[in-house]
Amino acid sequence: MQRLKGFREFFPEPLPPGEEWSCDLRQYIFDCWRRTARRYGFREYDGPPVEPLSLYTAKSGDEIVSQLFNFLDKGQDAVSLRPEMTPTVARMVAAAERAYRKPIKWFSMPQLFRYEAPQKGRLREHFQFNCDLFGEEDPAADAEVVALLIDVLRALGLTEEDFVVRLSSRKAWQAFYEAEGGKPEAASEFFQAVDKMEREDPGTLARRLAPTGVTAEAVAQFIDAGLPTPELQGILDNLTARGLGAYVKIDYGVIRGLAYYTGVVFEAFDRKGEFRAIAGGGRYDNLVSVLSGGKVKLPALGFGMGDVVLALLLRKRGKVPSFASTIDVMVLVEDETLRVDSLALVQRLRESGKAVDYSLTPMKADKQFKRALEMGAAHWARLERGPEGVILRVKDLRSRTEQVGTPDSAASLV
Repeated sequence: MQRLKGFREFFPEPLPPGEEWSCDLRQYIFDCWRRTARRYGFREYDGPPVEPLSLYTAKSGDEIVSQLFNFLDKGQDAVSLRPEMTPTVARMVAAAERAYRKPIKWFSMPQLFRYEAPQKGRLREHFQFNCDLFGEEDPAADAEVVALLIDVLRALGLTEEDFVVRLSSRKAWQAFYEAEGGKPEAASEFFQAVDKMEREDPGTLARRLAPTGVTAEAVAQFIDAGLPTPELQGILDNLTARGLGAYVKIDYGVIRGLAYYTGVVFEAFDRKGEFRAIAGGGRYDNLVSVLSGGKVKLPALGFGMGDVVLALLLRKRGKVPSFASTIDVMVLVEDETLRVDSLALVQRLRESGKAVDYSLTPMKADKQFKRALEMGAAHWARLERGPEGVILRVKDLRSRTEQVGTPDSAASLV
């Protein structure tokens, strides 16, 4: 039996031959995501892994259906595995916003699913760090979210030499489009063409733009000028005041093709250009209103950061820590008459917060010691019979120092 195409299995380190997805690395990334979001005052939420299909078509149109794992459930309702989290959180906030002070700052780490051709950095499932802020129109909110994105990557060991956040604005693009005489009915096609221009040749871009009334030359000039709007300049100034200015730049080549974005948009890329976008997001001030049928109107913005590209980038840049040491103490049972006492020692150490392992069945001492080294144990501990009763001997496998005490003093010796 083989796993499905585009899906992953996560193994503990060291990885078996031919496998590249580490459960230890995944947990390391999750811990960093959660820890950094909480430092910024974001609260964690979650939602259903299966949603009504209409939730996604209301946001992105019927064309998204071809990208979904959608089906009719046993009640003949059209449903889908969630491909993203933004519609879910917008619905949740619309239903419960009166219960929370504004701005609402939430994050989640869901597993998401898209039915598309697997390729480098993009699979049919991935885990994603989602951070969203509701209820604030001021660009200070945009700066706060971008700063969080930057600090997550910094917390993972990446520097300004590794990545950059490219800032753009749908409002700036809309103003440019109107100034160039773009046809109102072709605006959607224009934004989609510009969003794909870095992945296509100039001839294809020109053909895509022809029906919109805007030339490729004008687009190139607008991007090359890179003049920040007052809104974008305010965000740059805010980030510079935090000491994060080196991590961002104005780049109108970023446009984010999804139609629901309404203002500032941004994407994080590795500086060497070896991977797809690390993260992306922006303002979507109308989505809560759309999903609530106009009953709730809240400005909103956020970003998503997937684990696939991020894990590949961390490995490529040598930023993955060693996961060899997972055990604090290996309890050696060399005297089987002390196994009952050793079990009590194991339990006592575990209750003190230590990661502890031991041989479940009788085993020669040298094999138990070898097992301790293989697991990267920081200490071994064993009980011995002394002249005045049972004593505890603990050895630090790094410093090679030994300590002796009573079984009751175990927690203080390791």
